[in-house]
Amino acid sequence: MAAILDHCRDLPERRLAAGETFIHEGKRSGLVWVLVEGTVDVLKGNVRVGTITEQGAVFGEVAVLLDVAHTASVRTRTPARFRVVEDTSVFLRVPDVTLEVSRLLAKRLQMVTSYLADLKGQFGGQDDHLGMVDEVLDSLLHHQRDADD
Repeated sequence: MAAILDHCRDLPERRLAAGETFIHEGKRSGLVWVLVEGTVDVLKGNVRVGTITEQGAVFGEVAVLLDVAHTASVRTRTPARFRVVEDTSVFLRVPDVTLEVSRLLAKRLQMVTSYLADLKGQFGGQDDHLGMVDEVLDSLLHHQRDADD
């Protein structure tokens, strides 16, 4: 994440107080935020799915890469400083940034896949919604988005 911070040092800085939501689930911003210092919570609906403190952590990249609305909200837990990326197409093409974002996304995918595999082992034979883990895991591992989508 140091490479991302180095690349962002000349970008605009935003300081937010504790409790400010800067990414809103279901809305588009076209921005990528890079954490310089502070603690933030990632929320899916009203459920906190993660707390991030790592300097150089990136937020908003999934929405930008997929050209969709944000899939989660992000709110400061403590006062925080960020670098805000407005020209995301240039930023995400910088080799060091691309590599770090790719690693981040690969780690997330690995965690989700491992979790779903554990669920499949526990509940795969059931006839209710938990039995759908097979389908979800298969879709996650084999879904290829068409270039026309």
